[in-house]
Formats: sequence, C-alpha cells, structure tokens
Amino acid sequence: MKKSVILLLFIFLHWGVSFGQESQAKVVELKAKVVGSSNNLPLEGVHIINLNKVVGSITDLAGEFKINASVGDTLYITFLGFKPERVRVSNDLINLENSSITLTELAYALEEVVVRPYQLTGYLEIDVRNLPISSAFQYSISGLNFSYEGRSKSAAKQLSSVLNGPVNFIKSIFTKNQMQFDKLPNMKQDDRIRELLATKFDRETLSVLLQIDQQEIVRILNNCSYSQSFIQDANDLQILDAISQCYEEYKILNR
Repeated sequence: MKKSVILLLFIFLHWGVSFGQESQAKVVELKAKVVGSSNNLPLEGVHIINLNKVVGSITDLAGEFKINASVGDTLYITFLGFKPERVRVSNDLINLENSSITLTELAYALEEVVVRPYQLTGYLEIDVRNLPISSAFQYSISGLNFSYEGRSKSAAKQLSSVLNGPVNFIKSIFTKNQMQFDKLPNMKQDDRIRELLATKFDRETLSVLLQIDQQEIVRILNNCSYSQSFIQDANDLQILDAISQCYEEYKILNR
C-alpha cells in the first residue's frame, strides 16, 4: 500500500512538472499596447522584437501590436525619442486583456547627429548606395535593391589565419555565443527586424539582438577584414549581414 502511494505521488509530481514545462513553452499570440509615460497616449510605429523567438512586430495607429511569444521570453521595445525597454513576458501580460507597456520619453528626444562627409538625401536606399566604398567588391543583401561592400577575395584566408593563430578572438566569441549566432538567418528573414535595422546606425539594437557589446561587433568586423569606412558608415542591417557571412565562413573553416 505504501509503495502504491509513493508511486502515485511520483507520477503526479512528474505529470505536474511536465505540464508546467509544456505550459511555459507554449507559443501564443501576445496582444498588447504601447503608450507614452507622460500622457498615456498610444504610440504608433514602435518596434517590438522577441529576443528569444527572433521575430518582430510594430504598433499600429492605436499603439497595439501582436507577436508570437512564450512565458519567460524577453521583448525588446524601441522607439525614437523614448528609452528602449526590455519586458519579460509573464502569464499576466499574455492572459490579461488591454495589457499595456509604458515607454519613458528621453530628456532630449533628438538622437545624436553625426556629420558625414557627403550629403544625405533622406532616402535610405539612395544614402546607403552613396556610402564611401573601399577597394573591395560588392554583394547584395537578400531582399534589398542595393549592394554594398564585401571584403577582398583573400578575406577567407585571413579569417583562417586568425582562427589558427595565437589571436583567436573570432573563435572565442562565436563559440561563446553560438546559440545566438545560430539565430542569424532568422534575424535576416524577419521583415520587421530588417525594417528596423535598416534605419539604425548606432549598433544599439544590433548589440541587444546578438547579445554582445558594441566593441565586440567592431572587433568581429575588424577580424573579418571589413574596412573602417564600412564599419563606421554602414547601417545595422548591413552590419548584421556582414557578421552573418563571417559566421558562416567561420563554421566552414572550423569543421
């Protein structure tokens, strides 16, 4: 009798743990609203990225958005003139109706203006096409109608020497963050993430996505033989594509 009770208790506990894990891992469509802290009014055009699922969304005129998420995921929310926020997805956020997320206005809403040695038109594709290009060939990002700097044809050889030499920063950073770098194809394919990164030049959102600091981004590109002009002037989407290519080469060379 005692053994039967213990067996039933074990089964019950095992079922409870399994059920809890299954519930937590369940992917649902989260619906919420983003408002400003000063007036509680809805904010249109706010970008939301689920850092775990690597999917993006954007708020509509009413400040509302929908995004696939599970309990425990982290949402990264960014909007010009407001402090970026990380929000942990909870059961309440998923289940409660009219859930809202508040963004706080920055003291100075204007971003830092960087004076560049060429004239900007305000049209992204034209401005990116006019970026100063070093003596390297060009290649295209899938889904965009312009090309940008690639590296010299000996870049793969240089990367190989870095991996095999005493200075193996690339190997250490890619190994340490392998799970996140393996998500690079998903980052590149999500239209909302691409749309956001194509307008960014500050590496802040990219740093959050890759879960590495901005200096490490620069070091990766330096070790992968990208020019200083490209590293300084490319938008975040171009940088993402460059790091992705470098990571794919690293995986081939490291087999």
